[in-house]
Amino acid sequence: MDSKRLANAAAKTLQTYVTFQAVQLILDQLNETNPSQAIWLRQYAIEHPIRDDAEFLSGLTHERKDLVFRILTVRSEIADTVLEFLPELVRSNITQANIELRRVMLERLTQTSDISSDPDEAIAHPELDAQPERDSQE
Repeated sequence: MDSKRLANAAAKTLQTYVTFQAVQLILDQLNETNPSQAIWLRQYAIEHPIRDDAEFLSGLTHERKDLVFRILTVRSEIADTVLEFLPELVRSNITQANIELRRVMLERLTQTSDISSDPDEAIAHPELDAQPERDSQE
């Protein structure tokens, strides 16, 4: 396993995601303050999906430098507030998800299935169908 390459790929993906979130936040703000600019940015983002943040921002630079600077500022703020907690949060979420998935898999592996050749026997389970004894107080 090439840990450095894996870390670089994860960082790049996270960077693109933070850029996406910055654009979403700016769109929300623009909807309130400048709806026509929000429509323009939304349309631009639809026509140029944010798959690679550098490519997206480079293309946007040719159209609207003011929005590029705003996106850069907002994504820096997001990174400053969120990324501090991210390593522990990711570790914790992966651990929890792994525990839950292992529990489900173990439950499925330990379930017994009735592999009876007699169909009537497979349907009737006197132990399971029996009603629990009622309290004598009823």
